[in-house]
Amino acid sequence: MKAFSKETREENLRRLPVEEFDLLIIGGGINGAGAARDAAMRGMKVALIEANDFASGTSSRSSKMVHGGIRYLENLEFHLVFEALSERQKLFSLAPHLVHHIRFMLPLYETGRVGMAKMGLGMWAYDALSLFQAEMHEHLNVKQSVARQPLLQAKQLLGSYVYSDGYMDDDRLVHETLRSANEHGAVIVNYTKACGAKISADGKVETVSAKDLLSGREFTVKARHFLSTVGPWSDELGSQFFSDWKKNLRPTKGVHLTFEKNRLPLSSAVVMATEQRIVFGIPRHEMVIVGTTDTDFKGSPEDVNTDRNDVEYLLGVVDKYFPGSKIKESDIVASYAGVRPLVADGSSTEGKTSREHTIFTEPHGVTFVIGGKYTTYRLIAKQAIEHCLAHFSIEDRVRWGRCQTEVPINPLISEESFADREHLQNLLRLETDLNEDEIHWLSDRHGPECLEIVQRYGADLTYTEYEALHAIDNTMCLNLLDFMHRRVPYVLARKDHGAGLLEQAIQVFQRRLKISDAEIHQQIEHLNKQLAHEFSWRR
Repeated sequence: MKAFSKETREENLRRLPVEEFDLLIIGGGINGAGAARDAAMRGMKVALIEANDFASGTSSRSSKMVHGGIRYLENLEFHLVFEALSERQKLFSLAPHLVHHIRFMLPLYETGRVGMAKMGLGMWAYDALSLFQAEMHEHLNVKQSVARQPLLQAKQLLGSYVYSDGYMDDDRLVHETLRSANEHGAVIVNYTKACGAKISADGKVETVSAKDLLSGREFTVKARHFLSTVGPWSDELGSQFFSDWKKNLRPTKGVHLTFEKNRLPLSSAVVMATEQRIVFGIPRHEMVIVGTTDTDFKGSPEDVNTDRNDVEYLLGVVDKYFPGSKIKESDIVASYAGVRPLVADGSSTEGKTSREHTIFTEPHGVTFVIGGKYTTYRLIAKQAIEHCLAHFSIEDRVRWGRCQTEVPINPLISEESFADREHLQNLLRLETDLNEDEIHWLSDRHGPECLEIVQRYGADLTYTEYEALHAIDNTMCLNLLDFMHRRVPYVLARKDHGAGLLEQAIQVFQRRLKISDAEIHQQIEHLNKQLAHEFSWRR
């Protein structure tokens, strides 16, 4: 595959001011990445600019689930659930190294809002809406439930249901999708902020002014159409571009906590229903995630963080469902908070606000994508591009009319090749000095591409060095903070937040990107400042 690196960025920055594009996408989260891939695969000339690191906003702060949304059945949003389950199945094939099957247990108690019979109907509906493509649900009695999940609160337990869904690496899904868009010719840059729009005599946007935040250079980008995928920044961007912008968002804050797997040993994911909403406990290969909260948020999305109320609420939910675990604040490895760009629909509560997305073109000719579920990003991207195409000629619409995004994101990785990881692991044992955990991590995270990584960089590197080199060359990773936060799960999954491995990463970044000691020191300060912000709730 083509490089997607600092050098790619520099070349793309040279192209942006001097070429005209069919489509300029503003925002490098999952919807922007999906739209860039879709448009580029159709043959459109596409550019994308992102003001920060790719996936640095909502797209790296999700529950990291690929799911239909079992709770949306209660709101009778059957179309949304069907749509999400259909896309879930596609994602298992599109990105098998990033999206994985997992079973969920949903315990029911005497004091709960939903009884066993009603939930049983919901389970059958969930299976039916998935067209029975996943493993069927199970109904467990009290004894079977506790045997399956020994830490589960048995008092007043009626039984449980177990069903299928998925989990993912949300940030890496963005990076791989952008990498695919780059492969198909999209001109993509990070750390480049959209600052304003030039409106022509006929009232339509003809150029967008942008600023390279690393060099300070300002320039304009000309395109035939413009697409905003900035999520919770949509109202901010709209107000910046247009004096007559009307707000569309009801942003809500979602908080998650992470724990070491041996401290909260869940045999499957668990759905914990509270009076306010549903909280999930999700065991992954490197940690257990507990979340999310759902509260209205009024501030700027970049200022969102976890507070003590969030922590106490989630710890209380865990203690209620798993009192034997005796979970304490000191057991928390990390926390992360994000802002959901929900569409304001007049709902009485945050939890009742729909997760449906909306796509519209405002009067000046800029198309906006707002809201939606992570699971349906590919479909949202398809709909967004088709909405944009309505503003092109019939000849262009015919030429670019076919969506081609149902093929694997990474051509090196298919469901079949990813399934044969035992062979990959045997080769890694022969060719590298990695330990068993690292061999499994490298093969699970990169599938067959792990062999190409080893062959490209040599067989005598550490696991962190392999990951850092891959991130720099293939995900346009420019600094240590972005690497530790969004290329590897060190900050969220390790008690030391990766401090013990930082020196290995520093050596790679200095050697590969020719970064001075002073710049490295500045990056470390930035990393520590970000950690202090995210963990400001600690006493």
